[in-house]
Amino acid sequence: MLTDPERLARIRTALDGRLSHVAVALEALYHRHNVSAVLRTTDAVGIHRVHLVEGHFRAVRGAARGAERWLQLHHHPDPSVAVRAIRDAGYRIWCADLADDGVPPEEVPLDEPVCLWFGAELVGVSPVAREAADGVVTVPMRGLAQSLNVSVAAAVTMRPIAERARALGERALLPPDEREAIWERWLAREELKHLRGRA
Repeated sequence: MLTDPERLARIRTALDGRLSHVAVALEALYHRHNVSAVLRTTDAVGIHRVHLVEGHFRAVRGAARGAERWLQLHHHPDPSVAVRAIRDAGYRIWCADLADDGVPPEEVPLDEPVCLWFGAELVGVSPVAREAADGVVTVPMRGLAQSLNVSVAAAVTMRPIAERARALGERALLPPDEREAIWERWLAREELKHLRGRA
């Protein structure tokens, strides 16, 4: 049996607060530190589903701090496949981009589940993703550079949207049956980790 009830309680509390109403898509990010930083933020704000769309998606140990182990990762070979999968799962797609028609994170509609799509460093979201998007979310900037690192932009965008979704209550969280299935997997993994530690 596991011997750290406090750790188990922390894990259970995190799981019970996991959002299904908000997902994240990362498209063709090249720098692994950026991928890892976004995954870490995604875990921190309680978003569970992440779509990794073509690119170099190997989390860097230390930057992600193991966050990827607690997320549901979906890998897609290209944006078109990802768009179909996200749509089939019932999500609207909101691309993060600088655009005249963009709205701040506080104004992204949450009447239906949303997937926040972040594009590659320098080039941003692909034309396929931009065409498929239901809207554009833009971080208001008051400085002169008008530019944020993708991991910073993702954090600034995700947090207010996640908190607004959380205010919707139980319907924004993972379904109870899915939560229990994840709990069983996580428990088994923790048990294995504990046994290895004693070996």
